Amino acid sequence: MIVLTGVTGKLGSLVAGQLLQQGADVSISVRDPQQVRDWEVRVRRGDYADPASLGAAFEGADQIFLVSSNSSGLHAQQHHRNAIEAARKAGARRLVYTSHMGAGADSLFPPMRDHAGSEAFLRGGDYISLRNGFYADSAVQMMGRAWETGKLVAPEDGPVSWTAHADLAHAAVLALTGGTDWQGASPALTGTEALTMADLAALAAGLSGRSIERVVISDEEYRASLLGRGLPKERADLMVGLFAASRRGEFAAIDPTLERLLGRRPVTMREVLEEALRS
Repeated sequence: MIVLTGVTGKLGSLVAGQLLQQGADVSISVRDPQQVRDWEVRVRRGDYADPASLGAAFEGADQIFLVSSNSSGLHAQQHHRNAIEAARKAGARRLVYTSHMGAGADSLFPPMRDHAGSEAFLRGGDYISLRNGFYADSAVQMMGRAWETGKLVAPEDGPVSWTAHADLAHAAVLALTGGTDWQGASPALTGTEALTMADLAALAAGLSGRSIERVVISDEEYRASLLGRGLPKERADLMVGLFAASRRGEFAAIDPTLERLLGRRPVTMREVLEEALRS
């Protein structure tokens, strides 16, 4: 049996859907079972912040798909440690964890340090850490209202290998069903191109027929604008760190592994932006 966490998020829901279509023996661990009450699958309550709930949620699991916590810092690492320890106590043979291509203890983007710490907790057992590329949906969010204003305003950045959720979900399903021979950290699972904010502005302009100017501002100006829109200081600092990390090239690598797994070209940012325009 495969126990899935994170199914109320985009990646987890896609993984669950594909496994159910394949007829896999699946159970779901979720903080609030009411959120998935219409699913025709076993549902158990499990909360990374409540270790006592995880033993029952993971009982009988052969594999557990651990979607990384949406918290950050020490909270995220403690959540992951709780889940990993509970999974091993429950006797799970393998853990499949959603990490990131930029995972590293010295990253300028705090979540990457969280992933590095969590990967350290995984060592000593049978696990796969999926080194996912940066979600393409994040690029759309970071563009904000550029299509309306004609300006994409953000700090100096570097190229990022944006990758679609659907492609990463496919890779996760293969990892869970024996379609890979990975042990430990996977290769970087990325799209086939690394694009800057200027590249995205040019793509969006071409697709929409509107002029979109890439406007570079300082980190301090960007942080102030985020705080002015009501973002908490921790979240604003995190976003500034993302741009600093991209400038250092932390998300620029391109790897052919995902394309080989899919047997086709991964979804491109052009296609992602086309879909965003339609919606």
